[in-house]
Amino acid sequence: MKRESDKIVSIAVLKAKAGMRERLRHELLALIAPTRREPGNLDYVLFELKDEPGTFYMREAFVSQAALDAHCETDYFQAFACQADDLLAEPLRLIFMEEVSPPSTMGPG
Repeated sequence: MKRESDKIVSIAVLKAKAGMRERLRHELLALIAPTRREPGNLDYVLFELKDEPGTFYMREAFVSQAALDAHCETDYFQAFACQADDLLAEPLRLIFMEEVSPPSTMGPG
């Protein structure tokens, strides 16, 4: 049984090079569906800063470090990584977080 403490939660910060905003957005959106189908994925959501167009945050959660490592080895993630130098103004920044609030008990609606 997986312990809650095994869960890996992070935010990836990706800043587009000048003129690459739409291409970066397209490439990031292409990662969403296959990543969400990964057995170890819990959350994978893309955001763009309103006051800084071209700066994207990808909220990610995986059941374990092994699941995150497996994600990074997928063909689609590797294909994205091969393009990173052309798309990104600076290296991808990965911020790891630990959840401190209790789980939500609210249902839909």
